[in-house]
Amino acid sequence: MIQNVINKNKTAILLVPEISLTPQMVDRFLARFGNCIAVLHSKLSVGERYDEWQKIKENKAKIIIGARSAIFAPADNLGIIIIDEEHDLSYKSEMSPRYSAKEIASYMAKQNNIPLVLGSATPSINTFAKAKAGKLELITLTKRANQSSLPNVNVVDLRQELANGNRSIISNKLYEEIERNLKNKEQTILFLNRRGFSTFVMCRDCGYTVKCRRCNISLTYHEYTDTLKCHYCGYEIKNIHVCPSCKSKNIRYFGTGTEKLQNEIQKLFPSATTIRMDIDTVNKKNSHEEILNKFKNENIDILIGTQMVVKGHHFPNVTLVGVIAADSSLNIEDYRANERTFDILTQVEGRAGREKEGRVVVQTYNPENFVIECAKKQNYDDFYDTEIELRKQLKYPPFCDIIMFGISSNSKEEVEQASKKIHSILQKNCKRYNAKLDIYRPVVAPISKIKNKYRWRIVAKCNLSNTIVNLVNTTLEEYYKLKFRNTRIIADINPNNMN
Repeated sequence: MIQNVINKNKTAILLVPEISLTPQMVDRFLARFGNCIAVLHSKLSVGERYDEWQKIKENKAKIIIGARSAIFAPADNLGIIIIDEEHDLSYKSEMSPRYSAKEIASYMAKQNNIPLVLGSATPSINTFAKAKAGKLELITLTKRANQSSLPNVNVVDLRQELANGNRSIISNKLYEEIERNLKNKEQTILFLNRRGFSTFVMCRDCGYTVKCRRCNISLTYHEYTDTLKCHYCGYEIKNIHVCPSCKSKNIRYFGTGTEKLQNEIQKLFPSATTIRMDIDTVNKKNSHEEILNKFKNENIDILIGTQMVVKGHHFPNVTLVGVIAADSSLNIEDYRANERTFDILTQVEGRAGREKEGRVVVQTYNPENFVIECAKKQNYDDFYDTEIELRKQLKYPPFCDIIMFGISSNSKEEVEQASKKIHSILQKNCKRYNAKLDIYRPVVAPISKIKNKYRWRIVAKCNLSNTIVNLVNTTLEEYYKLKFRNTRIIADINPNNMN
């Protein structure tokens, strides 16, 4: 499709969800199309971004590859927009301006009368519902690339492991499979969506848990630096060995992160080479690329990582994928918990057996959960049919739109007063505009404090229309006249994060 567009002297935009996927994508396109490519993403320096921008403006680039902000590239004569892994939440900005690259792409495609292609092995429920309703054309790939077969998936019940006396984070089945891979000189990916060493630190005597002083969240222990870090605001302190509350030395570490998993693997398989990929190891420029190239080119035995290792990577020698804790995303307070879990399991399973026969071991405490069962079979249709019925009964998207008003303040009293005031203005404006808007009462946000800001939220359900948009804008205008000086409000439509 891109070649077609270039033949007509037009430009193509290709969006990818992760910056870490860009180098791999660029290499493929350079091999095919030569040097008519521009790359745009936030990790470029100002000078690099300027050079790429100029290349596009001067019409020297026919293909623009990048993360969500690349949708704003100054491309003339657009011929096609392609969004890869369209289900990915990173296409919506969580900072102002809170734009959705998919919505902008859809608008641009209509304005330019060009095709928009949304590609995914696990389409978002909303996108697939539109395809089912005939609003989008559905094109299905029924075979894997290179005719390779799907990996064989084993689900391990961790309750049974505990009953059999295995308290390790690695089940017996996964241990055997890693051992087999090491003997066969084949590579393994281990996926755990939690970074750090331990997820929280607690005093066994009095129950004191070390929390961030700026956020109402537990600090995560990082063994490599012997520090406790907040993954929300970056607050960091030295590790504690004596309880600040009762002076006991009975301090214990709970939960497992990628750092602890790497330590465990090194103890169990001392001869194996390992490399870790999470936010702590990719904070330098080009570090994504360096880690992935090292894993591939030096044939490192085991890659351990968070969701960064899940999407789109092609490693011919990876024949085993281990999912350490499949339940971790099932228990989040979000109506999309099932969808996120299915997506991430199916995507990580797809890293195995891309050229050789692949195996996957999924460790879970809920093997009978329908999400785990559908992911085991990699059966998207069954998952969609069950999930869409749940959404319909509970009136969640795609059967409605959600507007979340996030209210935050340095003052605990003011944030509560402001939240209640906004709620009353919303109710008054509902009557004024005669709008169908289900407004829930204001409540403290699930994470009640981040970066010294107390947080409340109001959730509303509706079918978005110009009337609703006008109602929200009027409400915000009225609120700002009240001059709550220490309080900030955001109105986010269909937010990624319900926290």
